[in-house]
Amino acid sequence: MTTQTHLALLLPDKRAKLTIAPVPDVSPGAGEIAVSVRALAVNPFDRYVQAVGDVITAYLAYPAVLGSDVAGEVLALGPGVTRFRVGDRVLGHAGGIERSRNNAAEGGFQEIVLLQAHMASPIPSDLPFENAAVLPLGLSTAACGLFQKDFLALAPPRVEPIPTGEVLLVWGGASSVGSNAIQLARAAGYDVATTCSPGNFDYVRQLGATYVFDYRRPSVQAEIVDAMRGRQVVGAMTIGKGAAAACMRILARCEGRRFVAQVSAPASLDDVPAAQGRWRKLLPALARMVAGGISLRLMAKRTGLKTKMIWGGALMDNEVGMMIYGVFLPEALSRKAYAAMPPSEVVGHGLQYIPEAMARQRRGVSARKLVVTL
Repeated sequence: MTTQTHLALLLPDKRAKLTIAPVPDVSPGAGEIAVSVRALAVNPFDRYVQAVGDVITAYLAYPAVLGSDVAGEVLALGPGVTRFRVGDRVLGHAGGIERSRNNAAEGGFQEIVLLQAHMASPIPSDLPFENAAVLPLGLSTAACGLFQKDFLALAPPRVEPIPTGEVLLVWGGASSVGSNAIQLARAAGYDVATTCSPGNFDYVRQLGATYVFDYRRPSVQAEIVDAMRGRQVVGAMTIGKGAAAACMRILARCEGRRFVAQVSAPASLDDVPAAQGRWRKLLPALARMVAGGISLRLMAKRTGLKTKMIWGGALMDNEVGMMIYGVFLPEALSRKAYAAMPPSEVVGHGLQYIPEAMARQRRGVSARKLVVTL
C-alpha cells in the first residue's frame, strides 16, 4: 500500500535551512482533527526557534515543523471529537513545537496539520481563510495573560459583556497580541487604556480602546497616570522593548492590582542569525536578557508589583484553551462580536513564500500580520 503524503516546510535540524519536503499523512488521534491548511501566518517565535532553538526550545525533536497560526478545512476527526464535522471551515493554534506536544505533524507550516480539537474554532463562511489565520497565537497569548489564574485572572470574555468599571493597561495595542488583548478585555467587561503610534490611534479605538496614548511621548507615563485617577486598574499587559518597566512605574502610581503580564522578553533575539556570527550576537543578547530580567525583578520588589512572562501555548493544557476556542470565539465570530485583527497581508501562495514572510516580519510590520496562502 502506498503511503499518502503532503508537503511540509521542515526545519531538519537546529539552526538549519528551512526545506520543503514530502511527509506522511497522519491520522488524527483522540481529541484531534486533521485540517487541510488554506492559510497560515508567521510570528517572531518561528524565527527564534530556527535561530536559537537549541537555547529556547532545547526539547524540540527534529525534523520539526514550525508555525502556530492556521486556517483551513477539516479533513478527518479523531476519536471523541464531536464539535466538528468533515468539511467545516476552522482556524486553530497548531501546537507542534510546544513542549507538551513536540510533534512535527502538529506544526502549522504544512499542507495538512493535526490540531487539538479544543484549540480550534469554526469560522463563518464570510471570513476568508487568510483573515482567520491572523488570530491564533496572538489570541492565545493575550488570553494566557488575561485569564490564566497565575496571571491577571480577569473575568471570562462574553459576547454580551458585563461592565466591571475597571481598566486594563495594554502597552503595544496595535501589535498582534495587543489587538487581541484589547478585544478580549472589552469582551470581559473592562475598559482599556493602550499605547501605540499616532498613526494607529483610530485602529485601536475601533478595537475598543477607551484611552489611547502615544508611547513615544516623553510624558506618556505621567499622562496615563493622570488619566487613570479615580479608576481601578486591573494590571497591565506589555508588548515591546521597555514596556514592562514603563508599566511598572505607571501601576506603582495607580489604584488597583499591581501585576504586569509580559509578552516581550527584556532583550530581543531579532539580530541573532542561525549561521555565521551567531554567538557574537547571541551572547550579548542573552546577557541583556538576564540583566533586564534582574532589573525588572528588583523594580517589582521595590514597588510591590508582580511580573511574569507569558508563554502563549500554556492554555493548551488548562481551562483557558476551551474557554476561548470552544466557548467564546465561535459565537463571537459568528455574531461579528470579534474581529480577526490585525489585518492580513498575503505575501504569496505556497510554502515557498514562508521564508520571505519571516524575513519581512523580521524587518518590522505595524498593525498587520503577514500571511501565506496554500
